[in-house]
Amino acid sequence: MIKVRPSQERGATRTSWLESHHTFSFNRYYDPRYTGFRQLLVINEDTVAPGMGFGTHSHRDMEILSYVVSGELAHRDSTGVSATIRPGELQRMSAGTGVSHSEFNASESEPTHFLQIWIQPEQEGLPPGYEQREFPEEARRGRLRLIASRGGDEGSVTIHQDVKLYDAQLAAGDEIGHALAPERHAWVQVVRGAVELNGTLLQTSDGAAVSAEASISINAQEASEILLFDLA
Repeated sequence: MIKVRPSQERGATRTSWLESHHTFSFNRYYDPRYTGFRQLLVINEDTVAPGMGFGTHSHRDMEILSYVVSGELAHRDSTGVSATIRPGELQRMSAGTGVSHSEFNASESEPTHFLQIWIQPEQEGLPPGYEQREFPEEARRGRLRLIASRGGDEGSVTIHQDVKLYDAQLAAGDEIGHALAPERHAWVQVVRGAVELNGTLLQTSDGAAVSAEASISINAQEASEILLFDLA
């Protein structure tokens, strides 16, 4: 069973410096049909104006992933970490018992486009933590590359939940597959492009929940970039 979340139906927040689209209920946007999927609670697609960003704010008991599509995102947090995230990199911040951080567009001339992803951790009260890794495009071209997992498998970022996150960069005509173990589910998010997911068309910023399927087939209709979450 595949349930599509069309991009144009997402919630939105717009300010003078931010355009944010919410796949799931977030902040003042609430839709009882979309309050998350399995352990995946938030996918926000944010475009931040040059030199602007999110001032210091706090989180707890959440696994927060930042995936930059274009531009640069400067991160600072109360654990002492100061870093810049660029395309091809994934950052994981475990909020755990509590962490404060800020996120700003590191450029004074170009916007930053990124996805912020929240995953419910498998237990509360974990120590706050941070990890950032680069995943070269050649390792993601035409194939699914594991970029986050519970065990940090294959050089992926470690997340404290039974979730595997894959990234793929596809040329038109590329086809990739992924087997789902019994009782597993998936969420496919199209970062850019157009793909067919088991014959269902998804376009830029569309998402889809996948349940009761033994396998996933993704066929790129044009140059595309996708994220695939394998969920308990």
